[in-house]
Amino acid sequence: MSAVANVSAAQIASAQNAASTQSGLNAAELEKIRKSAIEFEGMTIGEMLQPMFDTVDTANGLFGGGAAESQFRSLQVLEMGKQIANSGGIGLADSVYRQMLAMQETAQQQKGQS
Repeated sequence: MSAVANVSAAQIASAQNAASTQSGLNAAELEKIRKSAIEFEGMTIGEMLQPMFDTVDTANGLFGGGAAESQFRSLQVLEMGKQIANSGGIGLADSVYRQMLAMQETAQQQKGQS
């Protein structure tokens, strides 16, 4: 595991401990929220990459083109987005994670007031 991955994992663990104390969520719930944020980032990156691949002409390439490639291109691009997000992404997952925690805290506060 690289130093960047170790720092990132340590930061996530620290944030989860702080969030758990503030929001009352357990570690499994925080992990589920974190995974959802990463999945969202992966889908977003895939959607951002899609126009780039739509403009590539593979018809004359040695290994490209054909009906099968055009049929599976969108799945390939979405998978690339997921891989980018799982490898650290572009930082969108962190923002989404924080926002999801804030929304969870607000929902629990409103639930407590009822």
